[in-house]
Amino acid sequence: MRVGVLTGGGDVPGLNPCIRSITLSALNRGWEVIGLKRGWQGILEIDPDDPGSVERCTVRLDKNSVRGIENIGGTILHSSRLDPRVTPQGDKTDRVLEMLERLKIDALVTMGGDGTLRFSAHIAELGVKVVSVPKTMDNDVYGTDYCLGFSTAVTRSVGMTNALRTTCASHERIGIVELFGRRSGETALLSGFLSQVDRTVIAEVPADLDVLLPLLLEDKHSNPQGYAMCMISEGATIAGESIEDEISKPASQRSNDGVGARLARAIEERTGEGTIVQEIAYLMRAGEPDAIDRMAGFAFGAYAVQLIEEDRTGRMVCLRDGKYDSVPSTSVLEGTRRVSVPGLYDPAQYRANLLRVEGMPLFVY
Repeated sequence: MRVGVLTGGGDVPGLNPCIRSITLSALNRGWEVIGLKRGWQGILEIDPDDPGSVERCTVRLDKNSVRGIENIGGTILHSSRLDPRVTPQGDKTDRVLEMLERLKIDALVTMGGDGTLRFSAHIAELGVKVVSVPKTMDNDVYGTDYCLGFSTAVTRSVGMTNALRTTCASHERIGIVELFGRRSGETALLSGFLSQVDRTVIAEVPADLDVLLPLLLEDKHSNPQGYAMCMISEGATIAGESIEDEISKPASQRSNDGVGARLARAIEERTGEGTIVQEIAYLMRAGEPDAIDRMAGFAFGAYAVQLIEEDRTGRMVCLRDGKYDSVPSTSVLEGTRRVSVPGLYDPAQYRANLLRVEGMPLFVY
């Protein structure tokens, strides 16, 4: 059995522990493991008749090559954002299938977010033996309660937000912390709750400045240190704005200010209060994984190999109700996982609202 492994989309902490777990679990079964570099883009760049091309785009994974990688963030296989169905040359699905066959890949483990997993589901329906692993710090993959990278992103965000308090307090300003989260506000919701910021604006609920700003002013004036903290998802909107929606573009290509900067500008113009804006951005996904992303990475990787061994492919490993499980790989096509506003968020107060705890798993979102 020859197993291929690839990572696609943005990097997150937890991928390398998963790669190590896949490799060791497969080796223990006497299988061979081949890392496919740079995701789907790397596969399209392979010329199987050119040994140099194969060497640039693949790597043999063994005990030595994965030794110690669980302590490193990102992915040793590198990554790309590419759907082979949408390239300047058209649909390249057939090219991907041909390369997998030429490389003698018997089964494939793919780690990625919505885009990577959608293409994984596509080729699974075409007969490729695929097991997918969900990863995204936004935690918005449909079909699973947890994605690799989410816990570390929250941990980073909480630490940096609380560190920013000293500057906000020193200058008696309103701090605005903007986090990644294009379609889902879960990262901001949980980070805001754990860091106990005054208000949190999520992607699912537009910010009404006539409501939010008086709340922030009261938070600042009632604080003996004279400051307030507000967390906001990058995908959040401000009610009444009429700007071009560029949130689907990479950050480097967006022409408009981020929503955190726009909120800060509105605060200053309407209230005269000073602000501090901090986009934590890529630092949320940088550095080594925390304990939970290590554990989930190890477990997801071992489980993916188990599913291959049992010939239960066309599946995505997942966590549901605090337990490891798997769902059809096509589950990702059914929607986008978003915050349950009625159960977890008070839109009138812009705060997390845990209405019940009994019977809920550790991750209460």
